[in-house]
Amino acid sequence: MSDVRLGLSLTSRLDVADPRPGAAALLARTRAARDAELDLLSSGDHHASPVPYFQNVPTIARLLAEWGERPAGALFLLPLWNPVLVAEQVGTLASFASGRFVLQVGLGGGKSQFAGMGASLAGRAARYDEAIRVVDVLLRGEEVTSEVFGVDAARIAPLPPDPVEWWSGAGAPKARDRVARVGACWYGNADLTPESAGTRLDELREASARHGTTPPKTIVRKDVLVSEDGSLARRLGDDLIAAGYRGLPRDAVAYGSPAEVAEQLAVYGELGFTDVVVRTMAVEPRVAHESIRLCGEVRRLLAG
Repeated sequence: MSDVRLGLSLTSRLDVADPRPGAAALLARTRAARDAELDLLSSGDHHASPVPYFQNVPTIARLLAEWGERPAGALFLLPLWNPVLVAEQVGTLASFASGRFVLQVGLGGGKSQFAGMGASLAGRAARYDEAIRVVDVLLRGEEVTSEVFGVDAARIAPLPPDPVEWWSGAGAPKARDRVARVGACWYGNADLTPESAGTRLDELREASARHGTTPPKTIVRKDVLVSEDGSLARRLGDDLIAAGYRGLPRDAVAYGSPAEVAEQLAVYGELGFTDVVVRTMAVEPRVAHESIRLCGEVRRLLAG
């Protein structure tokens, strides 16, 4: 199979009445991912949620103590953040991380989320681009001013001990063109199928050729479910897809036995993706934990 790294994006949204068992579940899943020797641990970003959503910075900070020396990261929906605060959080997190820190950035969406944070959906693309510039300058240890964010002569400390790796979740054509122009890594969304993923990669390569840059490193996010013989995962996965799971088509997710899931994910390596970052489908905690544990076998098959 293709030589693809396999990481884990933790399910930060947990429908629990008591948040403490939810936090304990995140710790248990992190330990399972560590023991499975997965290649990355990351947490997501969402705000103003009526259902418990464990926030990215405190969550990944706590989990770093369990994780070890492999890369770790967090997603920031930049139009919802002050970019100086983002840079300060990343500099601090990277200082605690034993391995490389991955800064994942996205545009974000959802009227209720933006309204809940006192932010406007209008102009978010321009704020996103400016936030990337501001954060990048600050993480290099330089001074930055930004009229867009009202920032005047800002600096931050601590700086990351090692350069962070940027992953940009650029969904729109203009955003992907920017990724190709500046040489960031492209983080493809979970709704990509092998066909649509191949099309996006072709567009990135064409954009890189236009700009005279090296084609960017590419990563894709996938929802998965793994069980020992595959029967449980197939049954649960089929039921979830039939019920309209996240609006995703069957070929955008991967479920079954470790060998079956590895075969479904290997196609992304054959297309040119270097990393697949998985998230367990919405199932009960015991099944999700077992799925993460078995992702260690999926990882070994993909690396084989």
